[in-house]
Amino acid sequence: MEATNTPLKGWRQESETKSLSEVHGSIHVPANSGFFKTLRAYAGPGMMVAVGYMDPGNWATDIAGGARFGYRLLSVILISNLFAMLLQHLALKLGIATGRDLAQACRDHFSRPVAVGLWLLAEIAIAATDLAEVIGSAIALNLLFGLPLTVGILITALDVLLLLYLQNKGFQTIERIVASLIFLIIGCFGYELLVSRPAIADVAAGLLPSPEIITNPGMLYIAIGILGATVMPHNLYLHSSIVQTRDFERNEKGRETAIKFATIDSTVSLFLAFFINAAILILSAAAFHFSGNQQVADITDAHRLLDPILGVKLAGILFAVALLASGQNSTLTGTLAGQIVMEGFINLRIQPWLRRLITRLLAIIPALIVAILYGEQGTSELLVLSQVILSLQLSFAVVPLVQFTSDKIKMGRFVNPAWMKALSWVVAVIIIALNGYLLWDTIA
Repeated sequence: MEATNTPLKGWRQESETKSLSEVHGSIHVPANSGFFKTLRAYAGPGMMVAVGYMDPGNWATDIAGGARFGYRLLSVILISNLFAMLLQHLALKLGIATGRDLAQACRDHFSRPVAVGLWLLAEIAIAATDLAEVIGSAIALNLLFGLPLTVGILITALDVLLLLYLQNKGFQTIERIVASLIFLIIGCFGYELLVSRPAIADVAAGLLPSPEIITNPGMLYIAIGILGATVMPHNLYLHSSIVQTRDFERNEKGRETAIKFATIDSTVSLFLAFFINAAILILSAAAFHFSGNQQVADITDAHRLLDPILGVKLAGILFAVALLASGQNSTLTGTLAGQIVMEGFINLRIQPWLRRLITRLLAIIPALIVAILYGEQGTSELLVLSQVILSLQLSFAVVPLVQFTSDKIKMGRFVNPAWMKALSWVVAVIIIALNGYLLWDTIA
């Protein structure tokens, strides 16, 4: 399809390069097809974004929340996912309507020093995400094969080769592998929920927010951790870019259709992410909270206790398999986000393998040092710390995103309607306030 340039209104200069130029517009969208055939063409980016909402960092906060407080923090996971659905809709709309990803939009709109500052913050967030992936994958290899954490951490460096191989097979190959791993995780947790037999009425009650979440400091701290682990800043950059891999008509009608189907893809995928996060917390609550094991707060303890408490042998194995799939999935999407951020903010293009190697080394070195010096306990604490870092970076991606998509000049007819503009700013303020509290509490 012929791609017409996006009007320059509201932007200071033409975008110098297309986002992820090597795969931009590379996936065919059939013209004048039925609903489901068109939806199939747009399906994929939502799954890749959903991966960030179920990475190993989420596991630590969900396990701690379920073990300590039962089902009472389920409402926080639900609210976090509703926030995520709104923010990912804004991200995909920005990419489709303007032809720019969030990083490119920031570079155009802000002064050079501000753009560089936002780039550095985004890189810190991606490094923190990668740190969680490295630790999660290393823990999974330890649980499945008994490999020392240090060896597992070093093995994770090899996924650079895996990613390079997959990139040469086309973008949809990566999407299909990601989707397959997500359904593997869902299958594992579906089994875990069956054998843990949670109380359905109590689970349903946990979906309703409780004032205790605010008044109980321990519960509030984990609730903020869940929010920080659920809504991932790098996902906003990622989604605004990968929706542009579809070869839709670059006119108003084509963009309107693309936004519609990309939103369906995103929302359905994030419902799957909600199921997985909720399943981790429900499993933790059913297995640990109500059996007197409220002190369980990390992945290794959870794996060790699952089999004896639930009385089945497969529970611990499937738990570790799901963790490994989660870590590897997050590796694929985190790498793409890193490329998008570096190219978008500072227009620096380097070889994908070099970009991946740099990012992975930034994660491996601190993880390796902590594993050698402090062992399992240290790596578990480092995993939680990575989520705190992500939570603190979130505002610096959310505010520009809401600002751009609420700007009539930049977005044209695709600008946020008044109700969505108000809701988006409310969500942004809540995120800023909670992260401010978390920062204050951490320093204090």
